[in-house]
Amino acid sequence: MAGTDVIIRFDEVSFEYGHNKSILDEVDFSVRRGSKVTIMGQNGAGKSTIFQLITKHLKPESGKITVNHGLTIAMSRQVIPRAEADLTIRAFFEKCFKEKIYDIDPRIDAVLEIVNLKAPYDRIVKSFSGGQQARLLLASALIQNPDILLLDEPTNNLDKAGIAHLRDFLKVYEKTVVVISHDAEFLNSFTDGVLYLDIHTKKVEQYVGDYFDVLKDITARVDRENRANALLAKEIQEKKDQANMFSNKGGQMRLVAKRMREKAEELEEEIVEVRKEDKTIRPFTIPSQPDFTGVILNITSYKIFKNHKPTQRKCSIKLKRKQHLLLQGPNGIGKSTLLEALTNGKTSGAVISPGVRIGYYRQDFSTLNFEDTVYESLLSASATHIENHIRATAASFLIHAETMNTKIGALSEGQKGLVAFARLVLQKPGLLILDEPTNHINFRHIPIIAKALNEYEGAMILVSHVPEFVSQIRIDEILDLEK
Repeated sequence: MAGTDVIIRFDEVSFEYGHNKSILDEVDFSVRRGSKVTIMGQNGAGKSTIFQLITKHLKPESGKITVNHGLTIAMSRQVIPRAEADLTIRAFFEKCFKEKIYDIDPRIDAVLEIVNLKAPYDRIVKSFSGGQQARLLLASALIQNPDILLLDEPTNNLDKAGIAHLRDFLKVYEKTVVVISHDAEFLNSFTDGVLYLDIHTKKVEQYVGDYFDVLKDITARVDRENRANALLAKEIQEKKDQANMFSNKGGQMRLVAKRMREKAEELEEEIVEVRKEDKTIRPFTIPSQPDFTGVILNITSYKIFKNHKPTQRKCSIKLKRKQHLLLQGPNGIGKSTLLEALTNGKTSGAVISPGVRIGYYRQDFSTLNFEDTVYESLLSASATHIENHIRATAASFLIHAETMNTKIGALSEGQKGLVAFARLVLQKPGLLILDEPTNHINFRHIPIIAKALNEYEGAMILVSHVPEFVSQIRIDEILDLEK
């Protein structure tokens, strides 16, 4: 239950990246002790920026940010930083503290139990699956026992059991939690307030309740604004019509006409700008590589991991055009490992037909060169290299001219995901390999992405822990690595 005292306050806070990219404009909001608050908004709106302002990794251009004196803050990040990927588990958790912690091992044991993960102290972080790394990120925040817990997309890569475990933990967690997530069902299970970052106004709207309450409030507000504007528009037109009529009569009537025009101008100033909703990406098609009539992919065996040990298993799966395979299994069993081996041609149990272009959407975006600009990244993926086509494709994924010269590494995780989809459209692959393609993506875009994948006419392998997403896609075969 939230307390009455405010422990985080933003007063007229403005922030911008560079000189032309405004993120926040005189933002005001507060967070009370013990509350569980969600930050929502479109990809690239600046949700993660708010976290970095709270932790003082970034400083505002103007305004004041107050966090109660003496309170500790820990943040669970979206992804493992590349600089920490080669650390052992023990070194990874030691890095969470400024001073040396002498009883670090029992602390690690306790926090790994909370996130339901078993991990030897000497195992390297990057050897864990995406879902296991998500648990490590959460554990790295919890081990600090903070007064304020900041969670940035904590359900990304988590399997169904992992999400349920996290949800149950947050329900009973007694300290203050601020969460960024696009998973409405997960959020609605524990959220008591929403901070909605509007990408158009650069303001934060504060609501009481969960996402469904917010949606209802916003819809009602838009309806009210539209009705009020319609009434004003009608009255304005009446005044203008009267002004025209009186002005034609001459004499004293021209003074009446003048007053009517002034009244119309006053009413026009009362028209409010109706709240804009987050834009969605445009419907799109991923063109498939033509001229493949036979088997595109033949899998006869694959490797799984049980208790961190590899085991080889046999199967018989042949994928042709228009055939979609769903790869299932819990975090850590080896789904991403199998996808990477297929892409790199390093699995002895699978053969991809010569000449097949592979479109690989990797959950950590490591297939993208973070030093490339967005334009360079799209150009390198394009099968045609036609500039107008590249820019038009980018625009359909909300990647506009001002973003094209931005380096990939400077984008939000959600924007990287949209760039990755734009690359697939330009690439025209014969085999599409997708590893958790909804991670970081605004929930408004997901039905459009599902429709595009459902209609894809090449061969496809999909890994996703989001049942609502998978249910919208035609699946011809399922390989469950656990069975």
